[in-house]
Amino acid sequence: MGFPVGANIVSADGTETYIDDPDAVLEHAQHGIAEYRYDYSPDLLPEPTGDLSLWRYRNLLPLPDGPISYPLQIGGTPLHTVPALREMLGMPELWIKDETRTPTGSNKDRATALVLEHAIRDDRPIVSCASTGNVAASLAIGAASCGRKAVIFVPSTTSDTKLRLMRLAGATVLQVRQGYDAAFKLSRQAAREFGWYDRNTGYNPLTTEAKKTVALEIWEQLGRELPDVMVSPVGDGPTLAALAKGFRELVACGAADRVPRIIGVQAEGCQPLVTAWQSGRPIQPSEPDTLADGIAVEMPVSGPSVLRDVRESGGDFVAVPDNALLEAINTMAANAGLLAEPAGAAGFAGLLAAVEAGKIDRNERVAVLMTGTLFKNMGFGRAFTKPFEIDADLEQVRSIVNANHG
Repeated sequence: MGFPVGANIVSADGTETYIDDPDAVLEHAQHGIAEYRYDYSPDLLPEPTGDLSLWRYRNLLPLPDGPISYPLQIGGTPLHTVPALREMLGMPELWIKDETRTPTGSNKDRATALVLEHAIRDDRPIVSCASTGNVAASLAIGAASCGRKAVIFVPSTTSDTKLRLMRLAGATVLQVRQGYDAAFKLSRQAAREFGWYDRNTGYNPLTTEAKKTVALEIWEQLGRELPDVMVSPVGDGPTLAALAKGFRELVACGAADRVPRIIGVQAEGCQPLVTAWQSGRPIQPSEPDTLADGIAVEMPVSGPSVLRDVRESGGDFVAVPDNALLEAINTMAANAGLLAEPAGAAGFAGLLAAVEAGKIDRNERVAVLMTGTLFKNMGFGRAFTKPFEIDADLEQVRSIVNANHG
């Protein structure tokens, strides 16, 4: 029940074409972004149970019947109430969806799981992708968990920590000097040439289908209600597009009456979608110049879909400078115990910018997506200071604590 009945193909100019053959989706995805469609009804949504995994939504996933073979735990990430941040900002209905509580600390693990489940079922031994870092680490670890081989294309700017994770998991890693866009094109060419299973976000529609389960989880975690506003980082675009698709499908299934306003957040140093939104002109490449490598995408592959989704939701875009990203990392860590990398903190930085600009009211129910962990980017965040070295003396403890905490 619930297997796709067809798909929309969104071309680079935003034109949508419907196809009624789900088995031909990947062939048509060569010409645009594929979005699966289902025969929507309330019966596709799961009943409340103790199961928190991504697979509880399999009626809304392109996944035939049969046991799940992918071994890592995926889904059920927390939606935090963040009381200190609520008080600080005067936002009593602020929530943060924490996608760092996954096998590799990013929301990319959802897409990896569904892609590799298909690779296992289709007996495809090699799976490939291009990535600025998090997708690559996710595929490397995921492939290792289920006996697949990963071939990964990354730009030369990818962090050493993420590269070590990929190599530790046994992936073949190829650094492309010309940057992410060139790495993506080369990975697509190589997958076709060598017959690899292509995990690339923006090409393989399974990635969007898996990521939309974040929206479905938020709905369940809010008592089967939706937020007024959803704030999401945007790089290549499928994460935001997947959220929008998940919310639309809840409406189509009769579980909600509207999609939340969606606020897309880009770094000022790489904001092709913000520029297109504000100018009303087609998307143009933007040379990345930001520390937020996870959203530093020169030409977003899902750009037309993202612009459509934000527009149809009644939402907006904001761009944030790198210093705001660093401050967001520090604020979330010190006031919520949440450790986000720069791209992962973009949602919170964008929330602050959107509130300041009057795009979000402080009394609205707002969910912010936190996409990636600081543990893979420990060079960011508050400058490290040496700990206090003391004798085993209680008075020294008292003096230091009083000086630092009052």
